[in-house]
Amino acid sequence: MSLKVEYLLIAAVVLLAAFFAFHALTTGGELIASDDAAEDLIFDHNPDYEPIFDPIFEPPGELESLLFCLQGAIGALIIGLFFGYYYAMNKVKKREQKA
Repeated sequence: MSLKVEYLLIAAVVLLAAFFAFHALTTGGELIASDDAAEDLIFDHNPDYEPIFDPIFEPPGELESLLFCLQGAIGALIIGLFFGYYYAMNKVKKREQKA
């Protein structure tokens, strides 16, 4: 990948982060999870709605966010290990073919 493309990708990430930070600041800084917004919308349309089941464990406040981020990090680690393993195996095979 050329250096120009890398700079464009970095600039795109910075612009996206700046956009969402600006949006959060202009809307009062309240970010609502999509499942909470969906639940509110359901109850607005049908106040008599009864959920099929209740959660077994509902962690308090920021602990829920931490567990969600931890789950994503573990998933990213597994995917990274998978791709890294096959990348390394491909390099080893190419070296063995050259020898």
